[in-house]
Amino acid sequence: MIDINVIREHSEILEDSATRRGINIPILEASNLDRQRRSVIVELDDLRARRNDVSREIGHSKEKPVDLIDEMREVGGRIKKLEEEERNISIKLDSILLNIPNIPSDTVPVGDDEDSNVVIRVVGDKPEFNFEAKPHWEIGEDLGIIDIQSGVKLAQSRFYVLRGKGAALQRSLIQWMLNLHTSENGYDELYLPYMVNRETVTGSSHLPHFEENMYHDLEDDLFMVPTAEAPVTGMFRQEIIDYSQLPMRFVSHTPCWRREKFSAGRDTRGIKRVHQFDKVEMYKFVEPGVSYDELELLVGDAERVCEKLGIQHRVLELCTGDLGFAAAKSYDVEMWGAGTEEWLEVSSCSNCTDFQSRRASIRYRPDGGGRPRLLHTLNGSGLAIPRVMIAIMENFQQEDGSVVIPEVLQPYTGFAVIDKS
Repeated sequence: MIDINVIREHSEILEDSATRRGINIPILEASNLDRQRRSVIVELDDLRARRNDVSREIGHSKEKPVDLIDEMREVGGRIKKLEEEERNISIKLDSILLNIPNIPSDTVPVGDDEDSNVVIRVVGDKPEFNFEAKPHWEIGEDLGIIDIQSGVKLAQSRFYVLRGKGAALQRSLIQWMLNLHTSENGYDELYLPYMVNRETVTGSSHLPHFEENMYHDLEDDLFMVPTAEAPVTGMFRQEIIDYSQLPMRFVSHTPCWRREKFSAGRDTRGIKRVHQFDKVEMYKFVEPGVSYDELELLVGDAERVCEKLGIQHRVLELCTGDLGFAAAKSYDVEMWGAGTEEWLEVSSCSNCTDFQSRRASIRYRPDGGGRPRLLHTLNGSGLAIPRVMIAIMENFQQEDGSVVIPEVLQPYTGFAVIDKS
């Protein structure tokens, strides 16, 4: 959530943000509602003070002046009416504020959509084959490790079943990534609930903006996690963190659920874009002054996974038109898919500055004391499992149809190759 003072005192910043993101923001409406709300609050405070004064006066008086009693009835009625008015105005204002995206950093390239994203670097080489490379859905079906039809039979389209060494490969990837991030990259591991309450996904900024793309249990008003980002943010909701605990770096594996309503007709084959997938998520709580340095380190941690697997990857800096709702600056890490000949997004690393911490009221007490301040939060996949599996199958496929397992994973899988045997 943006600071209301930006609307009050620096609306030009928000106007510039809207222009760069290519969206409309009802700044004038929000400003008018804010003024109305403050005006009502001033009148309420005056009336409550008057009521308190008269109550003391009546309490100390042996007689009960009829005129004061009548006045208090009128004051009480007016207070009740103004309280209802203030609630209604606040609901309207909060609805606007909760749907205003974060303000992009000045360093973010301006552009309308993903075509304006900037390639920062490409690391590694594409594999060369002396045969026609296959896409992962053909490889998975031929080897009997990806079963799309059973996923449809058990649930619906965009669900799938992993069999045998396919299931083992996924499990091994998760275990290896968690070990890498905890033992080498300095993250603390968390095991999290897979369902969270409304306050949690509002604080992480997934609500109300993405509600129609989330799976929701109506009876308990719980949401299936769209990513571990939501529960990690919610762990410290309405808390003040001591300076000595910073920076806090967490990593967690969770399944993730998304309706994919915004991608109808896209990537319908295979396991690239599905309703349920596993992901290892990195998350940081840091002081504001170091958050952009921490973003670069976060990207490096995601890249390290690609490098150790031996798969070519590239880093993109996202433009304003492709920037996520909560992000002030983001990088995507993409692996090369040799069978489909496309780049596969396996991580999106973002600095959300104080956007989530303001929504969730997460603060820290500065070194040496002073008033609590809002933290900066960062998140990034480390990595998204299905697309890493796609990259492994397509880049390490062999002419005989088998797939060689990257060396770093072999101690976890217990096998070096997936073949038809």
